Amino acid sequence: AAMSRKGVKLLVDSLSRSSKHFNKSEVECLVKLFDTLVARASSHFAGAGFDRTVFRDTLHSAFGMTDDVVLDRVFSTFDRDNKGCITVAEWVEGLGVLLRGTLEEKMKYCFAVYDLNGDGYISREEMFQMLKNSLLIQPADEEPDEGIKDLVEIALKKMASTYLLTDYDHDGKLSFTDFEKAVRDENLLLEAFGPCLPDIK
Repeated sequence: AAMSRKGVKLLVDSLSRSSKHFNKSEVECLVKLFDTLVARASSHFAGAGFDRTVFRDTLHSAFGMTDDVVLDRVFSTFDRDNKGCITVAEWVEGLGVLLRGTLEEKMKYCFAVYDLNGDGYISREEMFQMLKNSLLIQPADEEPDEGIKDLVEIALKKMASTYLLTDYDHDGKLSFTDFEKAVRDENLLLEAFGPCLPDIK
């Protein structure tokens, strides 16, 4: 269902007002791109948005993001209402954070991507999953899982400020507070568990 020119103008005006990162002409371009992507998507969402497949293909071709696990998590961070499709508002807001977000916004975004089960912590298992997916394992490597487990332990020691003091049960979970503190001390830790931001040249 193509929108009238007046409808598009009203939508662009509304999204421009709420967007912290894009000006009006940029929002207009994003809305046009959104319409193109919706046309490619399955008609299941009746023009309201596009699905995971179109989203993955778009991020892959635009930003070279290829990791399926990461792309699924990025989709989930964009899809705020959990309806399985990206709406135009989610599209503009999500790209704002992805491309021009503040450090604060990017920390929340990366943390959400790494928190695979959405419980508010990045667990040992989640770190392991993310690192296993993002590291290149050489066929000659003996027991690559052991090396990844070592990396997880190093990451926990580096990032969990409370790890040695209060983590009596050694559940090895990283809270957002720990993640935030570690990233503020060392910005390179933002993508510690795998690349989830576009590599913009």
